[in-house]
Amino acid sequence: MNLILMKSTPILHQLRIEEKLLRSSSENWCIINDGTSDPTIVMGVSGKVAELVNVEPVIRDGIPVIRRFSGGGTVIVDVGTVFVTLICSKGAVPGLQPFPRPIMDWSGGLYGRVFEGFADFHLRENDYAFGNRKFGGNAQSITKDRWIHHTSFLWDYDVKNMEYLKQPMRAPKYRLERHHLDFLCRMKDYLPCRSTFIEKTIAALSSHFTVKPVDKKNITDPIDTKHVSSTKLLTKEDLEAALSSPHESSVVQQLQL
Repeated sequence: MNLILMKSTPILHQLRIEEKLLRSSSENWCIINDGTSDPTIVMGVSGKVAELVNVEPVIRDGIPVIRRFSGGGTVIVDVGTVFVTLICSKGAVPGLQPFPRPIMDWSGGLYGRVFEGFADFHLRENDYAFGNRKFGGNAQSITKDRWIHHTSFLWDYDVKNMEYLKQPMRAPKYRLERHHLDFLCRMKDYLPCRSTFIEKTIAALSSHFTVKPVDKKNITDPIDTKHVSSTKLLTKEDLEAALSSPHESSVVQQLQL
């Protein structure tokens, strides 16, 4: 597995690299990005802006909103977020069926080893949680020959940033209609430092793969390739349209089959 370590890389650029590697590479990859430069909202491919985002303050404060290429929910990420992405060919993990639930269960076992001895880790529905409080949100995309599983880990978060997000209409049962601040927790309250988490994640991956560090400079910029990214930075006009049409139709992306 090729390992790319990044720090404070803008999440839009990270997502475009991920999509390129999913669509254009045949190798296995892990990308770890320790924080992103500016607070940014990231939505799943079929998310509806008006249902998920408090649009007026987002426009007022100039908060970027990205619609990524994969499914999953909506998050706001910033310098306190640690991102871990796994991009694999379907035969990379022996016996793993290339479907959402088996991939999710396998990842839960992987991170169970990472957090062993630190906290009461659980895979709850599609989230990573300590006890019954979420600290990691996941998204996936599965193509004909490959899959991607990417996670936003809340090492820390800014309480005021959570006000840009609405309470989702669809929520996991274990949330029990709790507000963001009662539902989420911070990894920094359980682990000694960010580097410990990153080191233990690499060690857990090494139990499944031969991990080989790769310099990000060796990855061709997605903008300079023939691959066209479907990850989109929404414009101010896109956001204003959501205000005027709160039931805007979702954007649907077909998985490559």
